[in-house]
Amino acid sequence: MNVLISAPTIQLIPSLAEKIGLNEAIVLQQLHFRSCISENWRNGHKWVYKTYEDWKKQEFPFWSIPTIKRVIYKLEKEGYLISTDCYNRMYMDKTKWYRINYEILYAVVDQNALTTLSKESRKLAQNELASQLDLIPPITKEVPNKPTNNTHKEIVEDNLDVVAVIDYLNDKARKQFKVSSKATIRLVTARFGEGYCLADFKKVIDIKVKDWLREPHWEKYLRPSTLFNATNFENYLGESKGSQVLKEKMSASFELDFSKGEF
Repeated sequence: MNVLISAPTIQLIPSLAEKIGLNEAIVLQQLHFRSCISENWRNGHKWVYKTYEDWKKQEFPFWSIPTIKRVIYKLEKEGYLISTDCYNRMYMDKTKWYRINYEILYAVVDQNALTTLSKESRKLAQNELASQLDLIPPITKEVPNKPTNNTHKEIVEDNLDVVAVIDYLNDKARKQFKVSSKATIRLVTARFGEGYCLADFKKVIDIKVKDWLREPHWEKYLRPSTLFNATNFENYLGESKGSQVLKEKMSASFELDFSKGEF
């Protein structure tokens, strides 16, 4: 019976495991590999999205789900791992998207480095660290993507955030805007690049649909070029926040006095 294996295995930098923990180093190492082959670009970063069940089934079958949760939570808490569910297409979908905070990780490897680096050099340092950590072959075998001539499918895969926004707009405003429009892609990705998330787009759409749908003069403005324009988008989103504040103030100040009986 063989006790050593010749199949692909996880390789680690011992000094990294010593500083952040063995399990944590294993997760970061595998996440780095997945990031390198990921095509999910959001706001200038590559992301990997998985449920905890996916992590166990596809990456770490030797751990329980509670163990995976504990390791990921520790990495998030200590800043090595950045996660969000903001990029999910459906509001109820809580699948988390992950990326490594290479700047924090580099600071652990060389704690004095970041204090002496310029912004440009810091970026190079992060890339250098990513290269240094690129040691692992995959745990699971990758199946190459088959070439396809389906342009719509390619657009969906490359612009999931745009698709989610336009699908929501089409559904609420009863429109048929195309996700392949370069102008629409440019507008939506620009807003995402400014830090807005899918929930913000939905708020803007909901507000203006409520105001303009079935209004002959205004209904035509339920379109990406109007809603997602930089200035308009910020103003419309402000309407949502202002309305919420007003409701809270009215709720706090409005009290019924039953001491005087009926009028």
